Amino acid sequence: MREEELRKQITDTGKELLRDGLVARTWGNVSAKVDGEHFLITPSGLDYMQTTEADLALYHPADKTWIGPHKPSSEKGIHAAAYEIFPEVNFVIHTHQTYASAIGVDGFIGLYLKAEDKEKLGGLAIAEYGLPGTGKLKNAVTKAFESGAHTVLMKHHGVVIAGRTKEEAYERAIYLENLCKTNCAGLEGSPKTLDEKGTERKEFLLKEVRHYFERAEWVDTDATIRWSQKGREIVACLDDMAQMIGRKIKVERDDPEAIIKHLQKGENSLLIKGMGAIVCGMDKGDTEALRILVDKAAVCALHTESSKEQCALGKFDSALMRFVYQKKYSKQKNG
Repeated sequence: MREEELRKQITDTGKELLRDGLVARTWGNVSAKVDGEHFLITPSGLDYMQTTEADLALYHPADKTWIGPHKPSSEKGIHAAAYEIFPEVNFVIHTHQTYASAIGVDGFIGLYLKAEDKEKLGGLAIAEYGLPGTGKLKNAVTKAFESGAHTVLMKHHGVVIAGRTKEEAYERAIYLENLCKTNCAGLEGSPKTLDEKGTERKEFLLKEVRHYFERAEWVDTDATIRWSQKGREIVACLDDMAQMIGRKIKVERDDPEAIIKHLQKGENSLLIKGMGAIVCGMDKGDTEALRILVDKAAVCALHTESSKEQCALGKFDSALMRFVYQKKYSKQKNG
């Protein structure tokens, strides 16, 4: 396939990942092998909806150089590992998909895999935690790829998937998400929704909050309502929550004054007991990303609640993720 066609495949894939909720904001990355020495990869910190074919970096892993107007993704090392280990692989996708990320947090606990599932995923393995963009993460993913698995869950982080084609890699991402959704604990039974009285109260609260924060939105997904009914905060299990929200999502009663005070303190996400959550970003895209992250955080909290594993990120790692995000990636996204 010509380089021009590969560039279009990559930019189209970025938009599809956003459409299907497999990434939020600028997270994740996509690459395609050009030849035996180079691959194209999405740039670091650039919104998928804004990324053009000319924005991609042509990366040479042997000498770690690139051609293009932007730096390649900081996760270029894990893409390079896939191409080095699997000669047949031509396309790699790194996602932050909700249910697979939740399953990866506690290391496959409760995940039932049939032989057919493993075959469709090209094998499945887990990589131990490493901070994003570090050699530790690359080494952990490399070890997982060396097991023969083409689909790797990165603990506390997301998923990386290698395929012979764009279609194969993307189909594996969708298949994995559906598989993990059926295996996530804490989501059994009919989806939770608000009754008429709860809906009216939700609309009243949002109206009051928007007098001060016009971009505020509700997150009333099944998982968020389920967790908010427990009346407990959420501690970050995943890098992306730690980066964009912080180590904890606090919980508050359904009182507009109390909610507004939290938002005035700079908290962009808040659980409302029994009702879901309220989020407020710096812009529309920011708020939508927060809605996805809060729902994913609730899914993780529900799934890992009964696990005996240590599922939360450490305080230091969470604080570092938040600091780096505020000083670097949020500024990149906003130009």
